[in-house]
Amino acid sequence: MFGRKKDEPSAQESVGQLAADAPLKSAGAGKGAPTPKRKAQEAARKRPLVPTDRKASKEAERVAVQDQRQKMRQALDTGDEKYLPVRDKGPQKRYARDFVDARFSLGEYLMFGALLFVVISFVIPSGSETLSYVLIAFWVMFIAVFLDVLLLSRKLRKGLAQKFGEVERGTVWYGSMRSLQFRRLRLPKPQVQRGQYPS
Repeated sequence: MFGRKKDEPSAQESVGQLAADAPLKSAGAGKGAPTPKRKAQEAARKRPLVPTDRKASKEAERVAVQDQRQKMRQALDTGDEKYLPVRDKGPQKRYARDFVDARFSLGEYLMFGALLFVVISFVIPSGSETLSYVLIAFWVMFIAVFLDVLLLSRKLRKGLAQKFGEVERGTVWYGSMRSLQFRRLRLPKPQVQRGQYPS
């Protein structure tokens, strides 16, 4: 009554069948190569802390640095964002550069005015009345440049806020300092003409 059914395989037959199926499964589903030992994997990952050929390593590093500098120099001429220095990267910095380069700024000529004042102060005697007039003219120019930079910073901040929603810290200062440089000496070099304001 509780005996085995006649058609049910015996335990010994079941074990034999599993043993016969095992090689077929491993052959069909295997990776095709044995798993490498842990020692072999660790050895493959190990790199020497000090390169074996120091001279070649130093030369390769020097070439890489030189290549990076060359790309940065070209980027300063062409405005290529990828290789620009960190201080010049970003869409807001580009907008600030284009905005400043598109306008005429009194600050471009501040350094020339200061140099002229120094030369005149050497030529004209210190007690001369003419020198006092030159000094007054220099201070008038300085105040005019200050007001021009103040006006520029307000317009630049407004333009950045309209285009980007918020103004990144340091961007307005970046544009203001650029306006004090002579146009031809600015780096990155201007990529827009006078009057060609960014949209």
